[in-house]
Amino acid sequence: MRKTVAGACLGATLMFAAAKAAAGATPEHWVETRSTHFVVLTDASEKDARRLASQFERMHMVFHTLLPAKGDDTDPPIVVVAVRDRKGMQALEPEEYLGKNRIDLGGFFLRAPEKNYILVRLDAQEEHAYANVYHEYTHYMLRKADAWLPLWLNEGLAQFYENTDIDEKTVWLGQANARELRFLGRTDLLPMETLLKVDTRSPYYHDEQKGSIFYAESWALTHFLMVSDRIQGTHRMHDYVELLARGEDAVSAAREVFGDLDQLQQGLSDYAMQRKFMYFMMPATLEAKDAVAEVRPVTTAEADAVRADMMIYTKRTAEAKALAEEVLREDPGNAQAHESMGTLSYSEGDFAGAKKWYREAVELDAHNYLTHYNYAMMALRSGAKAEDEAIETSLLASIALNPGFAPAYDALAMFYAARHRKLDEAHTLNVKAVELEPDRLSYRLNCSEVLLEQRQAAEALGVLQEALRLAKTPEEVAAVKSRMVRAERYQEALSKAVGVGG
Repeated sequence: MRKTVAGACLGATLMFAAAKAAAGATPEHWVETRSTHFVVLTDASEKDARRLASQFERMHMVFHTLLPAKGDDTDPPIVVVAVRDRKGMQALEPEEYLGKNRIDLGGFFLRAPEKNYILVRLDAQEEHAYANVYHEYTHYMLRKADAWLPLWLNEGLAQFYENTDIDEKTVWLGQANARELRFLGRTDLLPMETLLKVDTRSPYYHDEQKGSIFYAESWALTHFLMVSDRIQGTHRMHDYVELLARGEDAVSAAREVFGDLDQLQQGLSDYAMQRKFMYFMMPATLEAKDAVAEVRPVTTAEADAVRADMMIYTKRTAEAKALAEEVLREDPGNAQAHESMGTLSYSEGDFAGAKKWYREAVELDAHNYLTHYNYAMMALRSGAKAEDEAIETSLLASIALNPGFAPAYDALAMFYAARHRKLDEAHTLNVKAVELEPDRLSYRLNCSEVLLEQRQAAEALGVLQEALRLAKTPEEVAAVKSRMVRAERYQEALSKAVGVGG
């Protein structure tokens, strides 16, 4: 995540048309349209809704085509809330952006647990108004590479793509980052090996001054390597990423692909002092399968339910609760508002209340995989076996509705293990969860638990050995080693039991 907010635009034509259309709309007028990867909800015109959905599909096409770690098309659509003006933006954006002398946001990407929102302001006129959206969307697309992609490249790519411009036919990529260039012009570069080794525990990631040079140099190195590949007809960046994906460390991979690091540093230093920088163009075609659906009118209650849910994740919980309650007074059968009330109850530690709200949301909308999952998790937390059938039904429904949702597989596996039944099926579910999210340590730990329940200690130890390779923090390493000790003792006990029996 970028420590400061920048911006990128979706094209001057779109911004001008949207601003004109918004001027004639009323606050109660909301419309929605859907495309393959996005749902757009806006208080502007139908034309703006279609255009924005089409624009974001082009963004998806660009990022999905070019980034080394691609997003999963089984993911649920991202909800885009497009407001007409600054007032609408301020009603929803995080509080840290409100008040005097704060950044005037044009766009915001919000990654919430198992769902994602984009908030955009349609009257934003400044250059690159939505760069924060593009920056965070890059991280979203790279999320499955987080375990092996070094921080400098993760952030460098996010900054490389944040100044992307997209119109109906053309995409402009990699425009120079003026902010970073100004900073590099008055600051010494970090030694190359230091840059390559920075991780989330490093002061170069957390300290404001050190972090600034880290971000600036990460952008410059990424830009330098991508432009060099294009000019020279090489594929060094691709080769570097391939080595990283196979488990090689960032410094060794750099030496193997880029050669002498001192020469790389000198080349980067010279590059950063240039006056002109190359950027790229590509066609922005939109495939037929991504065509935008018809626009439908949305009631104020429906729109407010979505806005209330978004405000939960921008940490404006008091306002979110008040708005959700208002929606329920007007529309008691609104499933989204029930789900939001469940999330709010959970955040307040009211687990019984959360279970009630989620159960009601499931009853109102049986097609929401996330609500099924949330209800099951709250029911499991209560420990009451009277709800076992409902728990199993909801987790199976969650999987059926979204086969790419790993947490539901893991939860159902542990439910079966806790009830000491369907252990073979539980193991199959564990394997599927690991397959979907191979870098999620908890899934491997849970898999080892089911294997031990099946009296397969050797197999459990094999899973834990792989988990140990993935563990990053001292706490994670300790957790894995503790499970390994227990599995080894269990294996010894099994061996002795077999010996006695023999």
